[in-house]
Amino acid sequence: MTGRSGGVLETLFAPRGIAVVGASTDPAKLGAALARSVTRFPGFVGLVNSRRPDPSAEVYASVAEAAEHGPVDLALVCVPAPGCADAVAEAAKAGARAAVVYGGGFAEAGPQGERYQRELTDVAERTGIRLLGPNTSGFLAPGLTASFVPGAADVPAGRIGVVAASGGVNHALAFLLSEAGYGVSLAVGLGNGVDVTTADVLDHLACDPHPTAVALHIESVTDGRRLTDAVARLTATCPVVALVVGRHDISAFAASHTGALATSWRTTRAALVQAGAVLVDDERELVDAVGALSLARLPAAAAPGVGLVTAQAGPGMLLLDNLRGRHAAVPELTADTRRALAEILPPLTYQANPVDTGRPGPGFAAVLDAVAADPAVDLIAGYALHEPAAFDLVGAVDAARHSVPMLLGVGGTGDDARRVRRALLERGVPAAGDPHGLAAMTGALLADARARSRTTAVPAAPAPVDVGPGPWDEDQAKTLLNRLGVPTMPRRACADRAQAHRALAELPGPVAVKLLDAAVLHKTEIGGVLLGVRTPQELDAALDAIEAAGACRFLVESMAPEGVDLVVGARHDPVFGPVVLVGLGGTTAEALADVSIRLAPLSVSEAAAMPGELAGHALLDGWRGGPVLDPVALGRVTAALGDLLATHPELAELEINPLRITAQGLVALDAVLIAAEAAAPGGGD
Repeated sequence: MTGRSGGVLETLFAPRGIAVVGASTDPAKLGAALARSVTRFPGFVGLVNSRRPDPSAEVYASVAEAAEHGPVDLALVCVPAPGCADAVAEAAKAGARAAVVYGGGFAEAGPQGERYQRELTDVAERTGIRLLGPNTSGFLAPGLTASFVPGAADVPAGRIGVVAASGGVNHALAFLLSEAGYGVSLAVGLGNGVDVTTADVLDHLACDPHPTAVALHIESVTDGRRLTDAVARLTATCPVVALVVGRHDISAFAASHTGALATSWRTTRAALVQAGAVLVDDERELVDAVGALSLARLPAAAAPGVGLVTAQAGPGMLLLDNLRGRHAAVPELTADTRRALAEILPPLTYQANPVDTGRPGPGFAAVLDAVAADPAVDLIAGYALHEPAAFDLVGAVDAARHSVPMLLGVGGTGDDARRVRRALLERGVPAAGDPHGLAAMTGALLADARARSRTTAVPAAPAPVDVGPGPWDEDQAKTLLNRLGVPTMPRRACADRAQAHRALAELPGPVAVKLLDAAVLHKTEIGGVLLGVRTPQELDAALDAIEAAGACRFLVESMAPEGVDLVVGARHDPVFGPVVLVGLGGTTAEALADVSIRLAPLSVSEAAAMPGELAGHALLDGWRGGPVLDPVALGRVTAALGDLLATHPELAELEINPLRITAQGLVALDAVLIAAEAAAPGGGD
């Protein structure tokens, strides 16, 4: 079950009254912890214990009995897994419109637990009650700590929403945000997510005026398009920072390189970026990034400029190095700005950007103002060690008249340094404790601005293409590419040796000779490809080798000019649907794993931007006299593959590897087309 699109979640997160089902007086039990957690709730609380009811102490035998004394919108269920479905059904019958099931022992515990989980799912579908969990530690909301975790009630209310796959991560992030000086508007741990999903909570937050940024933790995705649609709706008004678990995905080898490279982790991250989210690599970066975005958001811009101001050169270098790795634009300051700085700073300090003040001093506010006034600067990132005897950073911020958002790093330990950071937060200035945290904050604002600057053109309606019946050998796959407008080299499919010799005589040489068999996807591994064949004698030797590999048909094809190889593919992802991939190609594709991924269909302009994301993109721009990629031409190829997969669900994958960049343009050297029913793990190149 992937969540129901209908039904708002106000009764879950803002109920009038609640019932704790399985309430206990035993302090070691979950029901006792939940009963303690809800003591601050301002609405009605009914404790339910069918074995030891005590109405005088507001402990009732059933939810229905509790509902006679006050409204019960939400049931907090703390009973063992075998009894949870009945408890939720009873709560729904008594009028509850939402429930949280805390305990474990469900799908994560094996076949018996899977049965208990199916029973819960059936109750939710039958009654319409919205269900959070099971196997969750609950949620935190203003006025309601629906969590059994000690200390959860001490997390202050704030402007950051947290949506986490794990209840434990939900609380870990809430505690980290609290320590950093931020609070939460809502923090939800989804657990097994049998009903309420990540997309449901994101849609709820999109209608909630309180959060100004959302932290998103993803472990797995069941409905990719619904998730990305929810992220896109939310990021229109509220930034989303996402941490995706699973970098070291070791899925079963797929039939093509595209399948092997487009792991769930890469595809999920790419899909979230395409939807407008900012990505981070760990929980500390998540806290820094979402905290900064909760206080400041840049206007949409393709390359916002960062002005760096540092009171110590070493940390400033760390910051600059980190930001370069995040593709930040750090423009050189104008002559007017440098003249203004020269009147403030000693002559030996560096003043071009970064600006090194050579230790903080009374002119720090003026330095901030001068850099902020530079026309190329859209954001200030400043760093200083906490030196209260020499420098009042908070006073400098108060005195500055900066016209752009400012982020600051304050190095130091102890309560006094923490008070400075809190004072900056109170003034709306995000503050980190080290250069890396400051870089994470800065990078988040830049990534968010870049995401909103991307114009998402509506893909053109694809022309219908007949793919014909499969399976498809390389010649048939290339014929399909030709119909899509993708160039290939002159070739002949040959049923015998005589036809192969005629092809050698008639095609521009030299030629490649290949085994032609739809069942063999990766021919080089079995000796099914011979290159540079020029003479009849060389052809006979090549045919002998290919026949020894099991061939009875051959493909004879003119050799392509030298160039740079790419892999371009499209596949039906089981979670996100059609996706396209562009990467460095040839036999090194999987080893380098330097790829860009998008959901399809997509416009030519969006596809044309993909190669710019590759770490090896310099190889595509005439590296050492090599050919130069036409990104629009590549965009047409990539978009066409995406369109084909989007309109032909009977296809599982279509891959061009390599697609060569030559001085004459792009040319497809090999192609694989796989039917959906044939896309089982296995195969080789």
